[in-house]
Amino acid sequence: MALFEYFPNYVWNLSIAVAMENGGKIGEIVDMCQPIKDAADNGEDAGTEDFHREWVKMADKLVELAAEDEAKGRQFSAGSKLKRASIYYVTAERMQGHGYPGRMKTYKKGLDAFAKGTRFVQDNIKRVEIPYGENNSLSAYLTLADGDNPKPIVIYCNGLDSCKEMLWLGGFPMALAKRGISCLCVDQPGTGEALRLQKIPATYASEEWASAWVDWLEQQAFVDPQNIGMTGISLGGHFAPRAVAFDPRFASGAVWGANHNWAEVQHKRINREGENPVPHYWDHVMWVFGCNNMDEFMEKTEGMTLEGVMAKIKVPFLVTHGAEDRQISVDYAQKSYDQLVNSVNRQLKIFTHREGGVEHVGADNMSFGCDYIADWFADTLAGHTA
Repeated sequence: MALFEYFPNYVWNLSIAVAMENGGKIGEIVDMCQPIKDAADNGEDAGTEDFHREWVKMADKLVELAAEDEAKGRQFSAGSKLKRASIYYVTAERMQGHGYPGRMKTYKKGLDAFAKGTRFVQDNIKRVEIPYGENNSLSAYLTLADGDNPKPIVIYCNGLDSCKEMLWLGGFPMALAKRGISCLCVDQPGTGEALRLQKIPATYASEEWASAWVDWLEQQAFVDPQNIGMTGISLGGHFAPRAVAFDPRFASGAVWGANHNWAEVQHKRINREGENPVPHYWDHVMWVFGCNNMDEFMEKTEGMTLEGVMAKIKVPFLVTHGAEDRQISVDYAQKSYDQLVNSVNRQLKIFTHREGGVEHVGADNMSFGCDYIADWFADTLAGHTA
């Protein structure tokens, strides 16, 4: 199994793959990509405005078609179109450099389409917010498992450049709910609404915001406070284990893509080792971490390592990784696993070509990671797998 490689550069192909895994339709994606195929020949940064134009045009058309459905009282049909529009909007936005003038408008279109689409389809989802800091807040999408009694729950966080809409559309919350576990998809500092609307930059100390969510969850009647788990995708492979290491209230953890030493990865990327996840990479990461220059960025991200952290984890913990990840070496997965010396139940799962999911966070096929990690939490948080 391999990544669908329509363009001559990895970064653009990754965006296509993520969009497809989050509900995009191949025919619509081809229609968006055909007019800009030549633009991709000039590298990952050039032509991103062309990418934005075509993907927003398709999303706008879906919104128009949804409005026609809505006028006829066909909200289910309208909702499915709006959900696809939302993933096209956020994909188009994700590809732009920081400061691109149309970026915020497109992002807000994505939020609106997602909210209206999930409401029309009557999805199992609820938006929640908690206060954070003096004048800010953090937002998330809550998906509840069936039943009136308190249920286990998993906090699911972004990587460097995803957003909670992507997390939810990928299907992991529904996979958990089927197994009797609720899910909270969060926009942590440096991502999604936290960065774009609240202007809260990322921090290596993920326990600061993860523990704030645990504080809130412990007060909710639908939560079994003895069975709270945490996972993260991509750079969430740093955030999730660090939070589990520093907050003893977590009962289980997992990573969807190891990120054992992201600080070291930055030095490798300066030397052009490995692929970048987004165009305009250095502008993007400085925006995410609230930095004005590269020196400040490198200093702020010195703490983005799990050396000395993994050994603090005592609860069950799962490390997963794609065997042919082109962004983060599979060696980092082995390091994270090897240092889980105090976990009562540690596991390492490398996805190979036999099943699929060999690329970064399984971008070639996320279904295997989705099911495997959901089963892990069912086994370690009192859920069920059948």
